[in-house]
Amino acid sequence: QVQLVESGGGLVQPGGSLRLSCIASGMIFSFNGMGWYRQAPGKVRELVAGIRSGGSRNYADSVKGRFTISRDNAKNTVYLQMNSLKPEDTAVYYCNARGVATPEGTNDYWGRGTQVTVSS
Repeated sequence: QVQLVESGGGLVQPGGSLRLSCIASGMIFSFNGMGWYRQAPGKVRELVAGIRSGGSRNYADSVKGRFTISRDNAKNTVYLQMNSLKPEDTAVYYCNARGVATPEGTNDYWGRGTQVTVSS
């Protein structure tokens, strides 16, 4: 059974920084990609940043230049460094793993989310 566990969320003032981590556990052979999504109250879940197995990255326009996604393949961990945070970044942030190959087959997985609140 694959599990994704996020950490690093919290309360930060505007202009501050946070670093989110997501660790994937289980009998994992490979991933196609991992990413971070967020969902604010009353809004749909949106992609924040993604990183493919080859290392290419993509970002939502709203976070370009402020957020950086990275990955440690040896640790099955993906990070999201968030700088210059704004109140509109407030949301629950979810980790996603796509095309995860395990002995049972290939599936996508989600973490339970971590709350990020940007407020003075």
